[in-house]
Amino acid sequence: MGVYNKFMNLIGLNEEEEVIERERIVEQTEDAEPPAQEQRKNKNNIVSIHSQKNVRVVLHEPRSYEETQEIADHLRSRRPVVVNLHRVRSDQATRIVDFLSGTVYALNGSISKIGPNIFLCTPDTVEIHGSISEILTSQEQQP
Repeated sequence: MGVYNKFMNLIGLNEEEEVIERERIVEQTEDAEPPAQEQRKNKNNIVSIHSQKNVRVVLHEPRSYEETQEIADHLRSRRPVVVNLHRVRSDQATRIVDFLSGTVYALNGSISKIGPNIFLCTPDTVEIHGSISEILTSQEQQP
């Protein structure tokens, strides 16, 4: 009971049943409205445009498979990475792309080929729209 209700009961101006009924109504309205923190949690799909002021795109040109972990760390830090695989052998490039594909999948990101042996790996906070594969195939066919 609130202090006001106790005082009114002491004087005899309120009946006990009225007070109990009012408290039940107040408790029901408090239970019906979720706290502001829970409302914020439910809106986690909405991201402020200004939440990441300086988004860095990392350019990486690995020379061996061992450097792939560093690329994955950038992705885990939510930084998009452009990976140039021109300096590695084709079997190493395949292993690197496989590893990065698994990393991107685990992070709900995406990976796109943007050129011959060049890939763009992005975390879930960055979306890739469009495709340049049509332009590449037409340029490769022309001598």
